[in-house]
Amino acid sequence: MDTTDILKRVRQIEIKTRGLSANIFAGEYHSAFKGRGMAFSEVREYQYGDDIRDIEWNVTARFNKPFVKVFEEERELTVMLLVDVSGSLVFGSTTQTKRQMVTEIAATLAFSAIQNNDKIGVIFFSDQIEKFIPPKKGRKHILYIIRELLEFQPESRHTDIGQAVQYLTQVIKRRCTCFLLSDFIDSRDYHQPLTIANRKHDVVAIQVYDRRIAELPDVGLMQVRDAETGQRQWVDTSSRRVREAHRQWWRMRQARLSDTLTRSNVDSISIRTDQDYVASLRSLFAKRI
Repeated sequence: MDTTDILKRVRQIEIKTRGLSANIFAGEYHSAFKGRGMAFSEVREYQYGDDIRDIEWNVTARFNKPFVKVFEEERELTVMLLVDVSGSLVFGSTTQTKRQMVTEIAATLAFSAIQNNDKIGVIFFSDQIEKFIPPKKGRKHILYIIRELLEFQPESRHTDIGQAVQYLTQVIKRRCTCFLLSDFIDSRDYHQPLTIANRKHDVVAIQVYDRRIAELPDVGLMQVRDAETGQRQWVDTSSRRVREAHRQWWRMRQARLSDTLTRSNVDSISIRTDQDYVASLRSLFAKRI
């Protein structure tokens, strides 16, 4: 993809995802992801029933009558996108790959955040931290993030979710809302680092998967390649036993993922690449309100 194609694709994604954020998600995002702190707003004269701990002593001394500090909910958030860029994300059996859908979802969340005056940052990960983009505000920053989502090439093709969330815990000091976007194809146990990360931050897991990993088509002998290891093997998809074994493998895998996220107290959704991610995101927002 040359520079002209990249800029064209960035523009297309901006038009689509900014529109979704403005017209569909604006109020729902605001309600679903609230600030966790209280920020100083103003001072006013003391009223009966006010907490004496809120008295502003400097102003009180100046006017010779009591004034108190007024606080309001701190709405500004820091939003981090934790984006899996491992080899398995390049797979897609329909009109788009998992990575393409992750890019659109990430861009939609980024525009939702910036319309709420939140900072947005990104951590690209495989089985190592590939790139860290510190959180900032502004359209220029969002477009930079989208461009990186489109053209970033990782050094490794493997996956280590535990290392990624551990890095998040270390590098982001103040509480943030983190969207973990991945297909969650990871043989390692990441329950403990995910639990620790979610105690410090508000972690939300978004799984993107392809329908062909959930169910094999009946197309006869088919060669498959592991995108992360490069290993190839032939699979007889005409065999009902093979298709059923694969189906059971997928169900068990999803059950383990669900158990890990539940034990870590992490909200989550699963989105198939041939489905409408808008409806899924709205469902996620609704259950958090």
